Amino acid sequence: MSGFNSPFLLGFDHLEQMIENVARGGDGYPPYNIEQITENRLRISLAVAGFQEDNLSILLENNQLVIKGQQSDAGADRDYIHRGIAARQFIRKFVLADGMEVQEAFLEHGLLHIDLTRVEPKSHSVQIPIRS
Repeated sequence: MSGFNSPFLLGFDHLEQMIENVARGGDGYPPYNIEQITENRLRISLAVAGFQEDNLSILLENNQLVIKGQQSDAGADRDYIHRGIAARQFIRKFVLADGMEVQEAFLEHGLLHIDLTRVEPKSHSVQIPIRS
């Protein structure tokens, strides 16, 4: 039984689906940190050593931040004695709350940083007329 089945939570059924998608997660690659920079600013940092800017993409899709990495296997023609550094793909997804905006993304020392800002919602109320 889901908490989203309450008659007082109207129109939130899509959140349950998003939570299930994120909960499935992945294999834990690449590792990441989420850092609180200020009260309304966060930074997601992913360890993407070996990736270049053209190997990475960041897409904001319906409150989901989707980060993809795809390396070409440039070492396929090499004869390795030991190969511990794999060229592998990844997809990492984060669900952003309403009001979260991506400010910038940058690559630094093998880390992909994505800065997010929470925009303060403007409080408003609307009087609803009752027809007779």
